Amino acid sequence: MAHQTGSHRSSSSYDIYDEAVAEEVDEILDKLQPYPHLDLIREVFVTAVKLAREDCNRGDLKILRSSIKELRYAFKVFASYRNCPKVSIFGSARSRKTNPEYKTSQELGRRMAQSGYMVITGAGGGIMEAANIGAGRELSFGLNIMLPFEQSANEIIKEDPKLINFRYFFTRKLFFVKESNAVVLLPGGVGTMDEGFETLTLLQTGRSEPIPIVMLDSPSGTYWKDWHKFVRTHLFGGSYVSPEDEALFLVTNSVEAAYQEIMGFYRRYHSSRYVDRKRKLVVRLKSALSDQNLEDLNQEFEDILSEGQIENCEPFPEESDEMELLELKRLSLSFNRQKFGRLRQLIDRINQL
Repeated sequence: MAHQTGSHRSSSSYDIYDEAVAEEVDEILDKLQPYPHLDLIREVFVTAVKLAREDCNRGDLKILRSSIKELRYAFKVFASYRNCPKVSIFGSARSRKTNPEYKTSQELGRRMAQSGYMVITGAGGGIMEAANIGAGRELSFGLNIMLPFEQSANEIIKEDPKLINFRYFFTRKLFFVKESNAVVLLPGGVGTMDEGFETLTLLQTGRSEPIPIVMLDSPSGTYWKDWHKFVRTHLFGGSYVSPEDEALFLVTNSVEAAYQEIMGFYRRYHSSRYVDRKRKLVVRLKSALSDQNLEDLNQEFEDILSEGQIENCEPFPEESDEMELLELKRLSLSFNRQKFGRLRQLIDRINQL
């Protein structure tokens, strides 16, 4: 059945205040049916019209154009691997093959690939190359950044369809976090530190779904151990960070410990999302909890609830866009959206029960 022109308009006030132009946009959208998300595509059109009406300058439009093109292409590449678990591995492009951290990265990539994980790196040499070697070409992604020096794709991922070249760091960073089920950082420079702190910031503020973060040294290395001392002394010691936020990451010099941290995080926990206009957090589980388990959780984690209790629940209507997850068990809670370190501790406790 054909949609009536204009039926793609959302209830949002975000619209074109020129009815003739708005109708022309709706006519274009009618030709794109039966794509199911035309209401969101319409807002993209609305944004473009607003930019033109606001006389946006050419330089700003070039930034927008390039970033949208990068995003579209990356969405397309990752779409075929949506159901494959992935780990992002960061570290220096300057690490030599004889360096202990190079061998550690290669071992981690191999271990994760053996467990069915795909490995995402920045596609460069050093630590990134080692992780791709460990995982192998078939299970490797490369998110390359175009720089005037240093960065070119390593031989493992070079000319592979899963190599994506980015112009902007911010679009590249989005996919490192969006597509990853875990993040591991080995020793590196400013870029590695940047990725580590940004990922921690996203978790600490709830702007990213919970995932495990591991700071991994070589067996004799002290890079992340020394970093941890600084964080404990100045961030936690200065009360700039809440004590429970230390649960958001693990510092280790053991590949086995890093591997167990990632696999253990998904022992029972699967994923989570907000529903009911973000008043409820739904935690999806691979297996159910007993009534006694729930009672224990409610006693231990009462401090993160804005109201009510942690309860078993059925899928919410908003979750109908993830049909493949509807068979999972579920908990719902009115999370206060403040103590994300404690939320990580809740997930750990669920996995331990």
